Amino acid sequence: MEPGYIAPVVITTGEPAGIGPELTLMLAAQGALPAGTVAIGDPQMLRQRAAALSLEVDIIEMSPSQTLPVFRATTLPVWPVALVEPAVPGVLNTANSRYVLETLALAVTACQAGQAAAMVTAPLHKGVIIDAGFSGFTGHTEWLRDACGVDEVVMILATDSALHAQAADWQGSGDLRVALVTTHLPLREVAEAITFERVVRISRLLDADLRQQFGLAVPCIAVCGLNPHAGEEGHLGREELDIIIPALHALRQEGIDITGPFPADTLFTPRHLAGVDAVLAMYHDQGLAVLKYAGFGQAANITLGLPLVRTSVDHGTALTLAGQGIADPGSLQVALSLARRLADQRDAKIE
Repeated sequence: MEPGYIAPVVITTGEPAGIGPELTLMLAAQGALPAGTVAIGDPQMLRQRAAALSLEVDIIEMSPSQTLPVFRATTLPVWPVALVEPAVPGVLNTANSRYVLETLALAVTACQAGQAAAMVTAPLHKGVIIDAGFSGFTGHTEWLRDACGVDEVVMILATDSALHAQAADWQGSGDLRVALVTTHLPLREVAEAITFERVVRISRLLDADLRQQFGLAVPCIAVCGLNPHAGEEGHLGREELDIIIPALHALRQEGIDITGPFPADTLFTPRHLAGVDAVLAMYHDQGLAVLKYAGFGQAANITLGLPLVRTSVDHGTALTLAGQGIADPGSLQVALSLARRLADQRDAKIE
């Protein structure tokens, strides 16, 4: 690469039957893709989708080793990965599951090789990937953990303004940062996954990356209980007494500003969130249902604990909207902006 070259942020365009490809194309057609953005996907599929939606986008096929051309609005550089079979918007096809995973693998390899500064993932469909024979697949987060060879990662979602707010700026205005102790598990398996060790590990990672990636000097973390009323003194479950409270005590002994566990049905209110930098929820829907109500379509997902920068949209494949050009690209735009900012922060610290 040439001296001073800035590596691109790459977008994996996700499930080809979903809205990921067209969200990418919509931003390109609007001239809203940041300079230094590359898509990973099937160029022919992208051209066909752009034509079907009357989007004027100049798709340029490139390899990861090539230097990006001078940025021009409505141009979309693409690192090609070929579909197995033609994709029809709204119609899942297990044959293309391997294609989806190949786009992810290329993005990870490029980030690790310094050919990409960060990766942004458009939504994939877990069910069709599992149906294709990848039975252990549970989602982007866990796949990236394994692909990068790390033991633990943390999923955190944040509304747009909370991505930039410092503690003094955030006084329970409805902006949220929500991290998860467990991610893509059936509800009946959640309680068994809540262990002292896991709560401690996840909390340490969250505290460290709130400092490093969000620039918070002493982040304040509030923790949800697992059970209704945070267990109500053990009458509604003992996980709080036996696991969560001892874990939080140990973390405070380490100097981490962490409080709780609080009943989840009252923690997510402005009064209780005042001065809080992030909420740690015990399971997926406990935290993310509230966050998506507060800022759906204008939030981003960040995976903490990886040796690379990865952000994502806050929504799924929206198969019923695919191919119509009516989906909102707002979350993808937020995720792209955040990915570049986090990558620049990381590079500045390395220098």
